[in-house]
Amino acid sequence: MPKPTKMYYSITEVAKITDLKAHILRYWETEFSILHPKKNRAGNRAYRTKDIEVVKLIKRLLYSEGYTIEGAKRHIQKMRSEGYKPGKAVVTGAPKKKDVPSKRGKDTSAKLLEIRKELKEVLVLLDAAPK
Repeated sequence: MPKPTKMYYSITEVAKITDLKAHILRYWETEFSILHPKKNRAGNRAYRTKDIEVVKLIKRLLYSEGYTIEGAKRHIQKMRSEGYKPGKAVVTGAPKKKDVPSKRGKDTSAKLLEIRKELKEVLVLLDAAPK
């Protein structure tokens, strides 16, 4: 991803930089109080470098680390209480179990293992069937 170099970016540019759709960025503005790009006289969003940093943080929390929206909000709130400010270096430790309410990854793995076990049982039954 290219490193931002301009002072202000349009929502289309930010969508391209972060590999997200514009409607996702607009939705995140309504969900995350830390994300509030300025608007110009025409009402178009003008994202600053720190806004792009926040978008990347939110994206990482939701897509890479598996947080729910609520979990990501709590995590960002915790980061802010520990002194995080957009535009400064982000140093985060591994998320604690209570900070990650989403169990999609674990549930999916367990279901896949169960399906695999059942498929193996079906294979055994098929191999034992008279031909």
